[in-house]
Amino acid sequence: MTIELTIQLISLLFFVAVLAGFIDAIAGGGGLLTIPALLWVGLPPTAALATNKLQSCGGSFFASMYFVRRGLVSLADMKFSIFCAFAGAALGTVAVQLINTEFLEVMLPFLILGIGAYFLFSKQINEQDKHQLITPMVFAFTAALSIGFYDGFFGPGTGSFFALAFVSLAGFGLAKATAHAKVLNFSTNIASLIFFALGGKVFWLLGGVMLVGQALGATLGSRLVVTKGSKIIKPLVVVMSIAMSVKLLADQYGFIS
Repeated sequence: MTIELTIQLISLLFFVAVLAGFIDAIAGGGGLLTIPALLWVGLPPTAALATNKLQSCGGSFFASMYFVRRGLVSLADMKFSIFCAFAGAALGTVAVQLINTEFLEVMLPFLILGIGAYFLFSKQINEQDKHQLITPMVFAFTAALSIGFYDGFFGPGTGSFFALAFVSLAGFGLAKATAHAKVLNFSTNIASLIFFALGGKVFWLLGGVMLVGQALGATLGSRLVVTKGSKIIKPLVVVMSIAMSVKLLADQYGFIS
């Protein structure tokens, strides 16, 4: 399939990716913008998902590196979680080709709304670390592995699921949880991209243009995570949770033609 790339089209995709990268670095949910944009320019659904993984890698990588440089994340401490998230996403990408995802489509909007409600009403979500419920090793082989599998299998809201796990299970403050979630999200993005690339589904030029935009937006967004913390993260997580749920329900029940 051939896509005619014009200056206007490239510019549009670039700025969509900038905005998506900015949102993703703070709260997740940037795919609400990028996947419809890729479908709009004429990519088949599978190719749109694959190309979206390529451009998402740019945003999650640059956000992750910013958080590492600022000392919010220690990669050495996360090595098992990174590995498990990668392995889970690889397994999920294979499984999605074999298993019907209909049950997830029904449940997911309500799960994501639940995340938004938790972030909105929980008094425990702030910048302070709290007592962790499980060890980092147990976290890696439970939360990181299972959420990684989900990202490879289906995907929407992965960053929010990771952040929720770090807050509720690892006892992290919100900014720290967001930073660690982005590192694991990069790991899952890379795993899925590899398998999509092996299947020849990635449109590299389009994805490359958007990757640059994602990198810019993610750098700006990650700076706000460090400087503003929960003041910006909590409202945006709630808004994006509602937006993702509405979009998923609309797609599922045909509210939007």
